[in-house]
Amino acid sequence: MKWLFALLLAVVIFGSAAFFGYHIFVKPEMVVRAEQRGEFVEEERPDVSLPEFEAAAKLRQEGSLTEARQALTQFLVKYPQGQRSEQAKDLLGDVNIDILLSKYPSPEKKEYVVRSGDVLARVANRMKTTPELIMRTNNLSGTMLRIGDRLLISQPEFSLFIQRKEQRVVLLDKGQFFKRYRVLNVKLGPKQSPRITTRVAETFAWRDGQRVGFGTKEYIGSLRWIRLAAPGYYLYPEPTAAEPKPGGVPPPPTGLGMVAGDVEELSGLVNSKTPVTITD
Repeated sequence: MKWLFALLLAVVIFGSAAFFGYHIFVKPEMVVRAEQRGEFVEEERPDVSLPEFEAAAKLRQEGSLTEARQALTQFLVKYPQGQRSEQAKDLLGDVNIDILLSKYPSPEKKEYVVRSGDVLARVANRMKTTPELIMRTNNLSGTMLRIGDRLLISQPEFSLFIQRKEQRVVLLDKGQFFKRYRVLNVKLGPKQSPRITTRVAETFAWRDGQRVGFGTKEYIGSLRWIRLAAPGYYLYPEPTAAEPKPGGVPPPPTGLGMVAGDVEELSGLVNSKTPVTITD
């Protein structure tokens, strides 16, 4: 057994020597030579933000949405260029939507009690929101309201910021990040102003090749489009192999193709007063 002990001792001694020799002599020399050749050697840095990101993600999984939103907002302030900042933005967008499009209580929601003579469009106009947002927040299956119903009403002030080169549509609420969406296809004319200030002109829906109106039975399951006031700018569902003509109609000659579910979500949040900024 003495020979085995001696072998293990030799492995420990020579292994430690090799480890320290590499880090003290060999690795620094390799870095110097790489710099002399004009190569940049980036040291692997530990992700110090990971525990905080995982804690925020766990809050969402547990259903503590308000706390998760606060944790992610603080995370992005603390680590604006961190290794997890992009993931944090996407997760924050999902949390914001989870809160907005549900009956989850939050400070920004107001309770409205339905009165005699109320209809959905009138309530939405009075409360400065959209009928579809009221429906989705309160999980309504139709537009009919009953006297005494208690509705949770959100009053966001949304705007859109479209980044053509990055192929992103960023939704802002009162100028602050709310959620971002990916653009799958950009089809625009060759001459584009570097900055366009416009607004949403209208939102509409297609089904079986025909436009359908909000509140009709055909509206549920329809494909949504958003037309901007700037000529040639549509946000439309991008065709796929399974759905070559979403809604039964071809895509417009110019516009921004997106995931169908993202266009549907956005169409329920914006209206003809929503400002839009388009940049490169």
